[in-house]
Amino acid sequence: MKSDFTLAIHSLTYLALQPDRMSTSDAISGSAGVHAVRIRKVLSLLKKHGFIKSKEGLGGGFIFARDLSEVNLWDIYMITSEGALQPKCPESNEQCVVGANMQRVLFNIFIGAEEHLGEYLKKFTLKDVVELIYEEK
Repeated sequence: MKSDFTLAIHSLTYLALQPDRMSTSDAISGSAGVHAVRIRKVLSLLKKHGFIKSKEGLGGGFIFARDLSEVNLWDIYMITSEGALQPKCPESNEQCVVGANMQRVLFNIFIGAEEHLGEYLKKFTLKDVVELIYEEK
C-alpha cells in the first residue's frame, strides 16, 4: 500500500483536530515525520478532491473542509492508492500456459481483494479515526 494513503489520513486527522485555524505543511510534516514536500504533494491531492481548503500568504495554510463523519477511509484510498493491490507481473513467456495467463488470473484475484478492502475501509470515517486517537490504551 502506498504511503500517500497513510499520509493523507494523518494530514486530514491533524487538520480535523484544529478546525478553527489554518495549519502549515511544515506543521503537518513535523507531525507525520516526513519531509514537507511529501506532505504538500498529498495536500495538493486532498485539495483537488475537496477534502481541504488552503489560503496563501501570512496566516495561510490548510484547513479541513468537510464533516468528519462524511469522509470514509475508502474515499481517501481511492484518491491516493486505487489499484495499488494490482500485481506487478514481469513479461511472461506467452508460449507457456502459466506465463500466458498469470497476469489475467492474478488481476482478477487482486481486484476482488481490493473490493473487499473497500467494503472494510468504508466502515471507518475520519470521525472514527479521531475517536480512536483519543481512546485510552
